[in-house]
Parts: sequence; structure tokens; C-alpha cells
Amino acid sequence: MPIGSDDWKEIELALSGDTAGASAVARLRKKFPQLSWTRCDASDVGETPYRSFPRFDVHLVDAFDHCVRITTMPEQATGLIVADRTARS
Repeated sequence: MPIGSDDWKEIELALSGDTAGASAVARLRKKFPQLSWTRCDASDVGETPYRSFPRFDVHLVDAFDHCVRITTMPEQATGLIVADRTARS
């Protein structure tokens, strides 16, 4: 199921605030259970993010053909990686 424009608006709103933290990711997991959600340190992901926010980079995941890969195409996304940049030194 692709991520719709209204869904993106809600995801962006949750992750873009200066106070967005781990609780924002937890709320998004509950709101969008059809998507897989992975939260990690930004240093764990080498690809260019699909979107960046003050604290987080967001990468799209495509696991449609049983092989998980990062994609830049939201219509193929089955999940998101929310990479936290605050742990970087």
C-alpha cells in the first residue's frame, strides 16, 4: 500500500518539530500499522535520505519482492527507516 499524500503530511508533521523524539516514531507506528517502521542511528544508513527533518532522516523501504531494499519511490514503499541524527558526535 503506497504512502499517500495525506499520510506524508502527518508523518512530516510528527517528525519535523524541534521536540520530535522517539515518542513520535511510536505514535506513527500505531497510526500506520500497515507500514514497517525501523528506528536506528543515522550512522547505520549510508544511503541518501528521502526526506530530512531537524532530528531525523527518513529512508523508504521496499520489501515487496521479499528482498528488502531502500527506494526513492514512495509508491513502492512498504516501510520507513527513521534514522536519528542526534547520537552523532
